[in-house]
Amino acid sequence: MYLGGQVYSFGEFPWKQSQVSEVGPLKPVLESALSGQRVVAVAAGSFHSGAVTEDGGVHMWGENSFGQCGLSSLTVVPNPTPVAVLDPDTSPPHTIRVLELACGEQHSLALSAQHEVWAWGSGCQLGLVTTIFPIWKPQKVEHLAGRHVLQVACGAFHSLALVRCLPPQEARRPLPDKCGQCNQLLYTMTDKEDHVIISDSHYCPLGVELLADGEARLEPGRSPPLRLQSSPSEPLSSHTSASAPGLQPSITDHTDYERRRTVAQNGEVLTTTDSDISAAGTDSDRTVGGVGGAGSQSSPYPDDQAVKEYLKKLSDTSLVEETAKTTIAGASFQPPADSLDLLTSDLLPGVMPVTTSSALNSLVSSCASAVAERVVSTCEALSLKKRINCYYPGVGGVAGAPGGVPGGFPVGPAEERVRLEESMQGKKSCSTGDIREEEAEGLSRRLSLPGLLSQVSPRLLRRASRPRVQAVPLTPVGGLPEAGELLPSLQTEVWSWGRGEEGQLGHGDNLPRLQPLCIKCLSSKEVVLVAAGAHHSLALTTQSQVFSWGSNSSGQLGHMACPTTIPRLAKLSEGIRVWDVGAGAQHTLLLADGDCYQPILYYSGQQVREAAQDAPQDQTEGYSYTQQPVLLPFCMNLGYVSGVFAGGQSCVALADRNVTGFIASLHELAAAERKFYCKLSSVKNHILRPLLDLESLGTALGPASTVLLQSLARCYSRLCHLTGQHSASLTANLRRRRDVKSLVMLEHASIFLDTYNEYCCSVGNFLVMGGFQALAKPSLEFFGKCPELLQRLAESSEENIPLSDLLVALFYLPMRHLHEYGRLLLKLGTCFEVNSVDYQKLQDGCSKFEALALHLKRRRKEAEYTYHFWKSFPGKMTDSLRKPPRRLICESSNKALTLQNSGRFSVNWFILFNDALVHAQGVVPYKSLFSTHHVFPLATLWVEPIPEENTDLYGLKVISPEETFTLLACSSMEKAKWLRSINQAVDQAMSGAGQSGSGAGQRAEPPISRTACYTFYKDSRLKEATYEGRWLAGKPNGRGTVKWLDGRIYTGTFKNGLEDGFGDYVMPSKTLNLNDHYQGHWKEGKMHGIGTYKYATGELYEGSFQDNMRHGHGMLRSGTLNSSSPSVFIGQWVHDKKTGYGVFDDITRGEKYMGMWQDDQRQGTGIIVTQFGLYYEGAFNNNKMQGTGVLLSEDNTTYEGEFSEDWTLNGKGVLTMANGDYFEGTFTGEWGSGLKVTGSFFKPNLYDSDGDKARAVKLGRLAVRPEEKWRAVFEECWMRLGCEAPGQGENQRAWENIAVALTTSRRQHRDCPEMNLSQSHNRTLESLEFNPQQHVGPVTMEKYDRIRHYLIKACDTPLHPLGRLMETLVAVYRMTYVGVGANRRLLLQAVNEIMSYLARIFQLVRFLFPDLPEEGGVIPEPSSDPQDKKDSNCADTQLESPKPGRVVSSSSLLLPVLLPLLYPPLFTLYALEKEREDDVYWECVLRLNKQPDMALLAFLGVQHKFWPVSVPVLGERTEVVSSTKDACFASATETLQQISTTFTPSDKLQVIQLTFEEITKEVVSSLEDSFLWSMDDLFPVFLYVVLRARIRNLGSEVSLIEDLMDPCVQHGEHGIMFTTLKACYYQIQHEKTT
Repeated sequence: MYLGGQVYSFGEFPWKQSQVSEVGPLKPVLESALSGQRVVAVAAGSFHSGAVTEDGGVHMWGENSFGQCGLSSLTVVPNPTPVAVLDPDTSPPHTIRVLELACGEQHSLALSAQHEVWAWGSGCQLGLVTTIFPIWKPQKVEHLAGRHVLQVACGAFHSLALVRCLPPQEARRPLPDKCGQCNQLLYTMTDKEDHVIISDSHYCPLGVELLADGEARLEPGRSPPLRLQSSPSEPLSSHTSASAPGLQPSITDHTDYERRRTVAQNGEVLTTTDSDISAAGTDSDRTVGGVGGAGSQSSPYPDDQAVKEYLKKLSDTSLVEETAKTTIAGASFQPPADSLDLLTSDLLPGVMPVTTSSALNSLVSSCASAVAERVVSTCEALSLKKRINCYYPGVGGVAGAPGGVPGGFPVGPAEERVRLEESMQGKKSCSTGDIREEEAEGLSRRLSLPGLLSQVSPRLLRRASRPRVQAVPLTPVGGLPEAGELLPSLQTEVWSWGRGEEGQLGHGDNLPRLQPLCIKCLSSKEVVLVAAGAHHSLALTTQSQVFSWGSNSSGQLGHMACPTTIPRLAKLSEGIRVWDVGAGAQHTLLLADGDCYQPILYYSGQQVREAAQDAPQDQTEGYSYTQQPVLLPFCMNLGYVSGVFAGGQSCVALADRNVTGFIASLHELAAAERKFYCKLSSVKNHILRPLLDLESLGTALGPASTVLLQSLARCYSRLCHLTGQHSASLTANLRRRRDVKSLVMLEHASIFLDTYNEYCCSVGNFLVMGGFQALAKPSLEFFGKCPELLQRLAESSEENIPLSDLLVALFYLPMRHLHEYGRLLLKLGTCFEVNSVDYQKLQDGCSKFEALALHLKRRRKEAEYTYHFWKSFPGKMTDSLRKPPRRLICESSNKALTLQNSGRFSVNWFILFNDALVHAQGVVPYKSLFSTHHVFPLATLWVEPIPEENTDLYGLKVISPEETFTLLACSSMEKAKWLRSINQAVDQAMSGAGQSGSGAGQRAEPPISRTACYTFYKDSRLKEATYEGRWLAGKPNGRGTVKWLDGRIYTGTFKNGLEDGFGDYVMPSKTLNLNDHYQGHWKEGKMHGIGTYKYATGELYEGSFQDNMRHGHGMLRSGTLNSSSPSVFIGQWVHDKKTGYGVFDDITRGEKYMGMWQDDQRQGTGIIVTQFGLYYEGAFNNNKMQGTGVLLSEDNTTYEGEFSEDWTLNGKGVLTMANGDYFEGTFTGEWGSGLKVTGSFFKPNLYDSDGDKARAVKLGRLAVRPEEKWRAVFEECWMRLGCEAPGQGENQRAWENIAVALTTSRRQHRDCPEMNLSQSHNRTLESLEFNPQQHVGPVTMEKYDRIRHYLIKACDTPLHPLGRLMETLVAVYRMTYVGVGANRRLLLQAVNEIMSYLARIFQLVRFLFPDLPEEGGVIPEPSSDPQDKKDSNCADTQLESPKPGRVVSSSSLLLPVLLPLLYPPLFTLYALEKEREDDVYWECVLRLNKQPDMALLAFLGVQHKFWPVSVPVLGERTEVVSSTKDACFASATETLQQISTTFTPSDKLQVIQLTFEEITKEVVSSLEDSFLWSMDDLFPVFLYVVLRARIRNLGSEVSLIEDLMDPCVQHGEHGIMFTTLKACYYQIQHEKTT
């Protein structure tokens, strides 16, 4: 495949018609059928090829007899032809995008973009649940669905897949207990005399269906599959079925065995001798399936007698004796004969199965379990060290020469694990790979299901029950989270399926698998690449090791160890790191790093002599094979090889042209990373893990240091994992994209920098706490007196170096690699132009890694300096001051720094750490010199130099939240040094210690304002409270939170150390299990301003505070939380007590008091109304009605006189009945329960109307005057404008205060997301900050309009002082006149209160706009002369057109804003007052409205000329007839009805005027003549319109207009029109109908 995407083929092309006779072309041939397509991947099988295009399409060509090209009805496909990979589960089926292909002999696999596997062709190697072949259409391998497949590989008749491990939560799902295929139990329990054997050795042939008579079923019409190769050197037969009547067993060379053999059975290490199994058959008699009949002695199984003897020996001999007698050895077992024979009979037609008794099978199973069980118990009991990296040198070969069929018992997960842990590699192939960790499970995992269970000895149980150090997972689960998809995953598994007669599946047996099965022993090996030869398999790990298994007929596995049915390490010299592999028919090609950075090639497998190249293939004299991989000497001439490939008997190496040394530098970088990863893994496996597993570790280190060591191990593991991922990424980069952009370390440098930073920090912390010193003793026990391994790994050449120093050097070793990164990136940079982007990237990357290396070097020095300081530090203070992250910066033991004004005998020692300044004090004569010490956290420390002009002292002023002291230095240099050190330490402590980067960019001094947390220890108010927030020069300043130990919490703003501004304060109640909660403003540490206080008792106060007390206007709702506020008080408070005017609503008693208060008691004049209609106004004393008062009942019975108690008459008075009769005299008794009267009774004359008038009670005389009400509300508004008293202050200051209030509110709302303001609201607030009357001078109409618009917006904005005032007035008004307060006798009070509001608000407005004329003043029109204005009267000014000027009045300016908000309660009072009159009026309206129009007009005396002749109905004019109703003057009627929808008198008058205009319009249209109304003509017509308008509460509307109308309107046109309406109302009430 060329870079441009073209594909060339070479070799034999039997499928191309033109080249049948030729051996093949001599040079590559272009596959022209693919021209126009950009090919990104190619694959070649035995006799077919495939290509993947850029868009994920698949093209196949070549031999297709078995469907391997995926095209039906063709036996050969001469040219590349598209093959559709379709997902049938979707509708319509959509095309699957393919990433890569792999081809075998009779099958093909594709890896999709969703990382799933698709297969087509023939044979069990497809992994599909089917027995019908060939499969023409690509089908998904369902067994791998849901898993993330990274790579696929095809051998001749087997398949491999590299799969990413499932995430931990998926892997922890409960395991199934039954086999999904055959429904048999996966775990069996066998009861023995003194123990139970639990076995998980279930073997399911995964899809092979068996008949009852023991023969395998073949689909009808199917040719039997290929037979097994009986000999390694025998060529594969053709695919036509041929019965082999006389199969000759293969004879293989015998190797000299040691007397004791080593065999892997179930993955366990078994110990046995030759004499143990006397009847085991030798390899020379072994056949596949066996031909000799039932009782043939060539069976590989021991006979019954041998097994019984062996079991007896095992049970008789004690565990320890047995282990002492034997070394690591084993015995080989075949699987139960039934399963093997049935399979082989399926695969070898004509060979009868060997019948073996089931008794023998069960004996074999029992024997295997017993052996395994005893051996595990032995290893457990005798091994005092953990089972990690236990290597057994000198292990010899295994029974079964290459090419034999060495058996293996079916493998379960636990057996795999144990076999791995006791790995039996030779000396040179010692694994540095990850041995599977017992992460946090320790010993207990051996004793749990699933897995092989050993016989548990009491000794083991005792050991298991010992307290253990918590296990640390040394493989980060899931890798680094931030690395995500950037780096390749190292947590992988290898899955295999297909034929396994050569052991190429790696499951420890020779059985086929019809579905993918995980090779458990490779799960923790970090496999990154798999390759499949014809009959062998390879796996390459991140640690540059190669595992191989399968056919070893020519030494292609790279080792001579047996059996070859499980993965084993290829034997390579020390230091050879393999990074690419290729597998051919009988050979293996390895690409590795040597001593230099140029890659080298190793070869193992069949070697062809020159002379034998032309010999026929079936002659074997020309071939020899390798015992282990050999170096190919010519590889140095190839240059920089980036990949190797092998197939058939050929090898291919892809070498780069080394342009400008860039490729060489890339190779060097990748090789350095691989070498570094191997080094890190070696340290992890040989040093860190054994140390962590030492049982004496916990006692030697102590709990604190143990935790630090575990943290160090975790960080080391993360660094190691990241390096492994990065080395895999760089290696993959060499194979594919060789450019700077794909270097993760440049694009995402932060991942590397953070990981190194974290690791360095953990090593430093462990060092500072003396961890390495403490670790030396247990290390000595483990490594012995001569720690050569430690010295070698730490790269230390010094002799007699202390063990602790060796460990420090070893764990700081990774830091050196940062310089290596820098050097290599710089080297890569030299390959580019200086001004190129790539050069800039590499230069930046280099500087980042170099800067970090220098920074970490400094950090190491700091840690070592601190460690040595603690060694020499006086003992008692060490425990309290020594902390892992704490580093020493400088200290004053050389008397360089002293405390000013300290005593003669006192000694002061100052120690500056990276997080605190410590001041130790003591007195000279005492033995323990320093008796006390104090720690000042740096985050809340301010230091400033004291000028030296006045004195010769070199002083530094140190400010902490609770102390300020002066330090004296011995010289100006020492002063500068301490000042710089403290400032730098403070700056670093604030920015988060350990930020990477050099000190070059540091500020001269840290900011004076900062955020920090501090706990007070001295301050009486804040003692033991913790403050977190903003600081300024040693004092809390800005936003922050204080938490006291007793549960009090304040969150808000501070100023100069005290609560100031808006804050939230929670205080737990001592008696109730609830909190008091204040939310509002503070000043100098006290509640001051507007706030809300929720009491634990359930009371709620909203209003003003001063000096922590309720002061000013406020509302208190009393009552428990679950009741609806039994009482509400709204009014004035003075020093936490009700004083001044206030309204008290006693909901429980149904009473409302409106009057004066003094010290929480009713005192002065006031009014009480009750829900039963009683009304009292008069004097109150000591909270009682006492003195003169007036009392009215619902039926107008009135008492006027003296009171002594609530509702109790006592003294002189007059009692007037509803009918006018009255008593005059002395009264005693409670109202409503019998009165005693001493006096005269009067019955007035019927005609004595004058006297009646004289006795009518005038209400309101004994009530609080309107201007006295709510003074506190208005005073607060004046205060907000900066005035001490109403009208006393500066206009300019008032506007400044408004701007400040609005800006502060806007900022508060911006800080609280839940109170966020809209953009339009923000713009409104901004516009309100400025005075609309910019220029001083008389107010014109234009200015007046600007002022009016400003007031409308200001009163509508609660954040503006006027808006706040308006909001409060509305609240108090509603509180007063709603509910019980809706009493008709309060109407006069209500109206007067509104007039009082208008007057007082107008005073405020005139203060803000001084040029505005007084009440009744006139604003001249711009066109007219001002002189004329003075002579004009009120009536003229108000006429609508044309007006000579405008009269300024509080009602015209402010009623439109205020009245709509107060309208509901006010109109309710009017309706109650006018109830009787309105009822009479309404009755008459209803009666008169029954008449048709003409009758009503005649009845009302409307002149005929004004009667409408025709009226518009639905757009057409209709004649008015006698029956017409509600049609005449309809538009005028509709207009007048709008009076009920308006609020202000001026708006209502406007409606009346429009009604008159509508009447005039209709009359004029009928008369067609201009005329002038006379009142006699107009009144009857208007009366008709009023009747037809049917306004329910017309009396209330009339009264409201009359009471609140602007005085200057009364005598104008509006005044006359209003009088007409009023006259109509009275006329209708007294109308008599005949």
